[in-house]
Amino acid sequence: MIAYFLKYYDRLFLALLEHVEIVLFTLVISILLASVITILIYRNETLGNLIVQIFGAVYSIPSLALFALLIPITGLGEKTAILVLVLYNQFLLIRNFLAGLENVNPSIVEAAYGMGMSNIQVLTKIQIPLAAPLIIAGIRLSTISTIGIATIAATINAGGLGNLLFDGMRTMNTYKILWGTIFCAVIAFLADDALKRIEDFIQKKVGVKK
Repeated sequence: MIAYFLKYYDRLFLALLEHVEIVLFTLVISILLASVITILIYRNETLGNLIVQIFGAVYSIPSLALFALLIPITGLGEKTAILVLVLYNQFLLIRNFLAGLENVNPSIVEAAYGMGMSNIQVLTKIQIPLAAPLIIAGIRLSTISTIGIATIAATINAGGLGNLLFDGMRTMNTYKILWGTIFCAVIAFLADDALKRIEDFIQKKVGVKK
């Protein structure tokens, strides 16, 4: 196994970098889009529930089926993979973003308005900081989900660690399967650990008890 790594480390790391690239692009776009949607709908409970249900329905669609539906429109490759992953992430992110904002103590919000704060000031200085633990929790969930589902993107020529896994299964190459699995597990662990530390730090800052 080590000998295989030493011989093909360049190919292994290329697949790893492709995977990380897909995940990073997906998360940046997903978080920005979910933030905008959440800000637009969080004051309307009915609309918020409807949006979450719609994205929940999208999330329930098998990834291969969604890839197949979009290929005639967006083609093969990384672009389609990122689009599908962004759509999946909206359910996890918006649900947690809304839950975080809704769990902020109404009396604190009312006090902020009583001090003369505008809607934007209340949102950015009061609600988002207090909702941050749930917001980060949503980002953690979407990160782990993205790392896993991104492996399936190899079926549409998007690259990444999925290439190692599927090539390994097709050729019965155990080393490719093992290294693909190890790399996926490592980046998932590192990402989750980093976000968990951020979540713990924010909880201490805002005084949230577990």
